[in-house]
Amino acid sequence: METVGFVGLGIMGRPMLKNLLKAGYTVIAFGRNAKKLDACVADGAVRAASNRDVGSRASIIFTMLPDGPEVEDVVLGADGILDGCPPGALIVDMSSINPLVSQKIAAACAARNVDFIDAPVSGGEPKAIDGTLAIMVGGSEKAFRHAEPLLRCIGSSVTLTGPVGAGNTTKLANQIMVACNIAAMGEALALATRCGLDPDVVVNAIKGGLAGSAVLNAKAPMLIARNFKPGFTIRLHQKDLRNALLTAEANRVFLPLTALVQQMLQSLMGDGKGELDHSAIATFSERLSHVEIRRA
Repeated sequence: METVGFVGLGIMGRPMLKNLLKAGYTVIAFGRNAKKLDACVADGAVRAASNRDVGSRASIIFTMLPDGPEVEDVVLGADGILDGCPPGALIVDMSSINPLVSQKIAAACAARNVDFIDAPVSGGEPKAIDGTLAIMVGGSEKAFRHAEPLLRCIGSSVTLTGPVGAGNTTKLANQIMVACNIAAMGEALALATRCGLDPDVVVNAIKGGLAGSAVLNAKAPMLIARNFKPGFTIRLHQKDLRNALLTAEANRVFLPLTALVQQMLQSLMGDGKGELDHSAIATFSERLSHVEIRRA
């Protein structure tokens, strides 16, 4: 089994790394947060000294970082992963970033005879823990086949969606649908609650019909229980919608609902809710209607 590198050890990265360890891979880990790195070493990972050190010691390197600038810095920056990679290595970026940034990094990697794929995920912390993430991949067929056995240790759905950048474009489409669904759920349950109905009863009544969705099943219980422990934060979702709007602008696509929900997320961040789970998008409607969606 080949040696694996992993950089980015946060809410999503650490459980993904642990699933690779469970599958029997040797994982070389690095992150700038010493406590998070120590935790991963305690899980069984091997400590690296730098991003470059990870690249020099692994044939396939995973990154899971907040946004494009961080990925550029970790991969292409001074003492970055690419500086350590031998020809023929593969970098798998699982971050959710602007597709144009993925393509820029891929071009720099290609100049060094290093393969690159973008492979963002959907499912949040719970599915990262149990290894059932949905993974959307952009890259060559060859690079995809190289990464696929490892990706299947992390996700239950692994799909090659097109060339580099296609994975992140698919993820942006996913994030638009999720954010708009949560916002609509907030409006619907605010109305039901103001009208004197129990939101639990309303959710149970509608989830088996056309309005039912994975978003409703996962996020309505959190909202009603007032449990906003983050599996995926409002701050990160706002970043994804910003990238969706930038991509839409570059391709002359009109996204009015996305723009509206992105403004809602910015408002919630202004209220200090940026680190709450994105189920708290629904609290925007609560604030405007002066109603709290909770169990009766």
